[in-house]
Parts: sequence; C-alpha cells; structure tokens
Amino acid sequence: MKIALCQINPIIGNLDYNKEKIVKGYERGVKAKADIVIFPELALVGYPPLDLVEKSEFRKAVNKKINELAKITGDVGLLFGAITEDDDRIGTNIHNSAVLCYNGKIQFIQPKSLIPNYDVFDEMRYFEPAKDVYVHQFKGEKLGISVCEDIWNDADYWYKRRYYVDPVEVLKKKGATVYLNISASPYSYGKRKERLEMLSILCRQDELPLAYVCCVGVQTDLVFDGGSMCLDKNGKLVQLGKAYQEDFILFDTENDKEIKVEVEKSFEEEVLTSLIYGVREYFEKMNFKKAVVGLSGGLDSAMVTYIAVKALGKENVHVILMPSKYSSKGSVTDSEKLIKNLGISPDNVSIQPVVDETINQLTPKFKKKLGKLTGENIQARIRGVYLMAFSNNDNYLVLTTGNKSELAVGYCTLYGDMSGSLAVIADVYKSDLYKIANFLNRKKEIIPKEIITKAPSAELSPNQK
Repeated sequence: MKIALCQINPIIGNLDYNKEKIVKGYERGVKAKADIVIFPELALVGYPPLDLVEKSEFRKAVNKKINELAKITGDVGLLFGAITEDDDRIGTNIHNSAVLCYNGKIQFIQPKSLIPNYDVFDEMRYFEPAKDVYVHQFKGEKLGISVCEDIWNDADYWYKRRYYVDPVEVLKKKGATVYLNISASPYSYGKRKERLEMLSILCRQDELPLAYVCCVGVQTDLVFDGGSMCLDKNGKLVQLGKAYQEDFILFDTENDKEIKVEVEKSFEEEVLTSLIYGVREYFEKMNFKKAVVGLSGGLDSAMVTYIAVKALGKENVHVILMPSKYSSKGSVTDSEKLIKNLGISPDNVSIQPVVDETINQLTPKFKKKLGKLTGENIQARIRGVYLMAFSNNDNYLVLTTGNKSELAVGYCTLYGDMSGSLAVIADVYKSDLYKIANFLNRKKEIIPKEIITKAPSAELSPNQK
C-alpha cells in the first residue's frame, strides 16, 4: 500500500484555511499515486480547540466541512482528524475522531479511545472515548486506525501504563494489516527519539508497518515539531518527516528500505531550535512582526534577545536598557556588547527619575515605612510600564525573560518582569540556559562571556545576590 502523509500546520478554528490545506494535500497525494492520504489529529479544526468544542454552531460548521471534504474524494482514501458527534445521550457525545472518506462519502469514523488528562492535555473535559475500535477493509488491507494517545499504551514499551486498555492491541487481534496513527504530539526534548523507540517495538512485535503523521506549528504555548515517521514490519525507520516545517511523505509499505538518520540532535541544539521556531510561529499566527525586550545585562534577557533575533530578524527586535541607581556598570557594558554582537538598535531610558517620584508620592500615604520588597517591586513594575508603552505605541509584542527555575519558586514580580505577551524561556531551567549559551559560543562569542560567568542579580537593591 502507498500512503501519503501530509504534515501540515493548521490554525485553530480556521476551518476554511484548514480545509484548503487538506484539499491541496489530498490532490498532491492523488498525483503521487497514493492509495490513501492521511493528515494529523484534528487537522480540520486545529489542536487543541479547547472551548470551541462546546459551541454547537462550531460543531455544525465542522460537520459541514467534513461532508465537503468527503465529496472531493475518489477511490483514493482521505483520512483526517476532526470533531464528530454521535446520538448517545450519556456523556458529551463529542469525539476526537479519525474520519476516512473515499468515493465521495464518509466511509468510516474511528473516535479516539484514550483521552489524555495530564500535563498539557485536558481532553476529558471535551471528548468522550470510543466505545470500541474496529479495522476497516480498504484496497486489500485491513486498516488499524488510531488517534495519537491510542498508540502510547503498549505494555511491551511502558513499564507502567496510564490506561488498562490498549486500542492498538485490540486492532491487531481484529486482524489489522497496517497501522495508521494520526497525531498532534507537542514537542519536548527527547520526544522524537521516544516516539521512534516506542513505534519500532510495536511494529516489530506485531510484524506490521505503521504510518505516523504529526502536525507542526505553534498553538499559544505548545510547539508541535512534526517529525512524522513510517516504519516497516520489522520496526525499521523507512521515512522521516522534516522537523519544524510542513512536509509531504510517500510511504510504500512493501518496498521502502531502512534509512539511517539522526532523529534528534544535541539537547542544546534541539531546545534552541524549538524556542526559535516557537517565537517565529507565535508571531506569525498573532499577525505581529516586531518584538521588544528589556535588556538587563543578565543571561535571561540576553538569551531571549538572541532567540528573538534568530526568529524575527534583527531589524524586528528592539531592546530597551532601563538602568537604575542599582544597575552595575558591567550590566550596561555587557548589554552594549551583546547589542553589538547581534547588530540591533537599543534605547536607553533610565527608570530612576520615575522610581524616585513614585516613592516620593506614595511614601507619605503608607501606614508603614517603605519596605525593601516594595521598593524593589516598584522598579520592576516601572520597567514593565516602559516596555508596555513601547508595545502599545509602536506595535511591538513584549517578550518576558523569566526562566523556569525562577518562575517555579515565584522569584519574579507580578505586573513587572512578568508583563508581556510571550514567556520565551519559561520552560527552560536556568542551568540549561548556561548550557545553551556556551553551546552558542562554541565557535565565536555571541553571548558575552561576562554575562555567562557573573553571578545572577536582579540589581534592585545594593549588592543584591
């Protein structure tokens, strides 16, 4: 069987846009003489659709698009992810489904069986699980169709499983001859390698080929890295989709040969690539072009600035130096060195006059003496005001600079350094930022070594550590 995999970047809720992506991919698959063309989980609506699922008018619109897609099909199958409903009066009766169309009709619908409700997933709030799974006879094969999580419960791979049922095992028992899994699997480091190891064991033990198609793109704080893959019945990787871009893959289940490729690069390169892609895609989907960053002279703001420059271009990144009387001379000179290395244009606006005036205005009104923390947070919040003023006036998005280590323990200021549109490194530990900075500097200095080696300080009070 020849299977075309369309690794697309859908937009949540934009049914016309997503439908057009599916139509074009299907037409390309037909021209490539594929037997079936497959698309990712919820390709028609985008993942995750969240509360859009609960709107009846949206579900009606989705159903209309499903029927429109069915009508364009000939004898080549079209498999894609969408929201479907049944007539069951128990539960939500709404499903996250794989829809198979050919010969102008909807021929088969397989709802998702395993509904994840952990980490970034909240699907149990919206979707009912499938009551059962079935194989579908098509062009001499028995298709074992599953949706994302359904394939992540193999007892031979997981020491401890999340679910009692393994839908793929059931498909095997029902006579499946080829596995098709449509997925929207968010990126995390090591995930691509983990997918391959897990799928390889599955294919090898069941002696069946598998096509796994995943989406790409960014949906708010989730990055989808693509990396769709095809494995033969021996568990060998025979096709691998590109990372962080749309792709079209043609898989011959009988004749494709094993490929030797590097599924994942080093930790530093993988995380950096994901962050750059995440910022670029976020801006594109938000329809913004320019970013503003408060540059302090520390590692966090330096890394965010570098990521923004790589994602958006140096002409679209503006940095603001906002020194106070507590800012060290080194912080300013280190920032200036980074600015030169990246070729960007800065503004330097002292916050001290506004800080002094704010304290003078408020201190007589306080019932207690001005506290140390109050004075520190006033500085951070005034910096936030400055950045948001540039954002409002000149149409920038503010990128915040808090890292995961600090945010996890609350070492940040509400309405201060947390103010912004996108927290670029909020899922990166401080220790990992040092690794990434040194990785960047392996050939030439990009992040000034002084920024990497000096002790971190918020510089909101004298000699603060």
